[in-house]
Amino acid sequence: MKPEPATYLIHIEGLVQGVGFRPFIYRLAGKYGIAGTVENSNDGVWIHACVDNGKIESFLQAIEEEAPQASRIWRINSKKIRERAHDGFYIVDSRDRSAAITQVSPDIAVCEDCLADMKEQPNRLDYPFVNCTNCGPRFSIIKDLPYDRDKTTMRVFTMCSSCRREYEDVNDRRFHAQPVACVHCGPHYALWQEGKKIEDLGIILKSVSRILLQGGLVAVKGIGGYFLACDATCEGAVHRLREAKMREGKPFAVMFRDLDAVREFARVEAEEEKELVSWQRPIVLLRKKGKQELAPGVSMGFPTIGAMLPYMPFHYLLFEKLPLPALVLTSGNLSDEPILTDDDDALQKLGPVTDAVLTYNREIYNRVDDSVVSVVNHIPRMIRRSRGYVPAPVPLPFRGEGILATGAELVNCFCVGKDYQAIMSQHIGDLKNYETWRFYSEAIDRFKRLFRVEPELVACDLHPDYLSTQFAMESKLPVVQVQHHHAHIAAVMAEHALEGAFIGVSFDGTGLGDDGNIWGGEFMVCDYSAYKRMTHLSYIPMPGGDKAALQPWRMALAYLYMLYGDKIKDLNLPVVEKAKKENKLSPVMQMINRKINTPLTSSMGRLFDAVAALTGICTETGFHAEAPMRLEAAASSVEKGKYPWDYDETINVLPMVQAIVKDVTDGISPDIISAKFHHSIADIIIRITKEISKKTGIDRVILSGGTFQNRILLEEAEVLLHDQGFHVYHPEEFPVNDGGIALGQLAVAAAGRKG
Repeated sequence: MKPEPATYLIHIEGLVQGVGFRPFIYRLAGKYGIAGTVENSNDGVWIHACVDNGKIESFLQAIEEEAPQASRIWRINSKKIRERAHDGFYIVDSRDRSAAITQVSPDIAVCEDCLADMKEQPNRLDYPFVNCTNCGPRFSIIKDLPYDRDKTTMRVFTMCSSCRREYEDVNDRRFHAQPVACVHCGPHYALWQEGKKIEDLGIILKSVSRILLQGGLVAVKGIGGYFLACDATCEGAVHRLREAKMREGKPFAVMFRDLDAVREFARVEAEEEKELVSWQRPIVLLRKKGKQELAPGVSMGFPTIGAMLPYMPFHYLLFEKLPLPALVLTSGNLSDEPILTDDDDALQKLGPVTDAVLTYNREIYNRVDDSVVSVVNHIPRMIRRSRGYVPAPVPLPFRGEGILATGAELVNCFCVGKDYQAIMSQHIGDLKNYETWRFYSEAIDRFKRLFRVEPELVACDLHPDYLSTQFAMESKLPVVQVQHHHAHIAAVMAEHALEGAFIGVSFDGTGLGDDGNIWGGEFMVCDYSAYKRMTHLSYIPMPGGDKAALQPWRMALAYLYMLYGDKIKDLNLPVVEKAKKENKLSPVMQMINRKINTPLTSSMGRLFDAVAALTGICTETGFHAEAPMRLEAAASSVEKGKYPWDYDETINVLPMVQAIVKDVTDGISPDIISAKFHHSIADIIIRITKEISKKTGIDRVILSGGTFQNRILLEEAEVLLHDQGFHVYHPEEFPVNDGGIALGQLAVAAAGRKG
């Protein structure tokens, strides 16, 4: 007997707008002979499906298995309803149903079909803004929900008849692709060079290519902001770029022509290749190959390359004209300011330091820098989360509605709670910079409006001097202050949807503790609502306070003084001799003796600084975390030795420092010392974790905090913990550094409110 048809109301939640989901459902409905409708709403996609009872399960399964690659389905709810049968299947207009919201698509790299269209379609021949439902700008241009053209910065561009036909044809790849455009009706580029404005794309490409080949600099407007470009193989061009950006030592990111070009300069493992070619197109940290070298000034002595592949149509057009394997493509900003998005600002600030500025006439509404990923133990780990990933949310095990988490001070991201999800902002930066502070305040306002969040509770750090904390305190709303390292651990719990108690290993540079000291080498047992500090690195004075993070020699002298007292003057160490020569040793000793501007710290980051300075690898830093990064880069891959350390109530690393001093005075090379030091820190993690596990019976461990950006330490600690039978968790989709703090703050606040 033929099954009776029935009508089902299906609600799909997740990233299902701006990714070609409705046309996908339309085609799938035709395949299964389903009548009904599909519509976008502010809270997801809704389907009325009139179907034979025997087909509904197959239809739902196909939705999950065959969904567009950039979509992400969280939940599919379906129920049988009483409704008359439909005649045919239709896509209906978007509408608001409630204050709930659907997920907003991140920006998507141009797809292969659109690249083919640039060579085949008359109205899109070499058109640098080609896109479809499967690719193109999304978050960077959206102003409000539902995601429709009139709520994006494409609103000012009236579609021509050809684009309109594609936009309205449900069988076309550009059906309801909101940024759809062509050479006749869409945005266009303009090159500002020597006071002249050039609008012919052919001339623009030739001019930009000529400038780059001659060692010049070009400011280029990208999807989420401006970038500065130069020939990555020309040292003169790279040096000039460093002077223009006032950036002395931090490595530059490099865009390669294609995957083959990447392989000429770097080793690419399977997981790294997958990230490179993904639709997110992040920067991926790769190990240098050694056969082909970029200009030395690109990596500044580091053995890695931050590599990415083209993601805008213009990138492909440029490389067609440009006989170069790679370009430096770094954020279009000066010093620590946020990436520029405004055309007038770019002409004013970047014009004087470049040979040309390339703009286009579509507004960037939401600023997004390039994202950065590193693959460790075959798992991709997020270092900077922005273009391609934001604003994809995290599902929470409890309701986060109405909570704003303000994040940390450095590498800031904030977070808003919506229903049972946490929505993290794009990378913001250092809030001490005024322009970054403005960006932060503006972005919070835009997230609140876009995601329809009315904060009723604000979560922030304990540190009263953080601008993010002050923002919370000035909100006139109830405030929950969350200890920094507890937030690091809670963020991982939220990302992996974990419940219960964990051993948390939280290592970073700084974070205010409950006792008023600076923490950062912490072993905790915690859940969302509470934590117990089990042990930590023994306190060491931090001479000069925050200056110690910029001048690692200060921490080296502090450790030496704790070991040798006044006899530090007799040590035959370069860091001591330099301090004596510059009349800095005695003042530091007096500061420690008199306890003047010498806050106590248990920071693992400051220990890394001290060892970097003791070995002569880095005594002064030019950018955040340079000393630990250079110490890691110097480590030998063959040395397996370790240094001694003690453990009573706290972890005493003075025996380790004493052994390092002996190695330095004996002429042991820095690469050996660095390797032994890294192995020693991994040894601390294993032994202390086992000790805590014996006392508590907990076998689940979380590794978090900026120190775990260190590939050597993370690789070794994870492997050793797994070998000891521990279940180990680490951030993957969100930064392990302070860029993930806001997620932990929100999770702790939400759990506390639930209780």
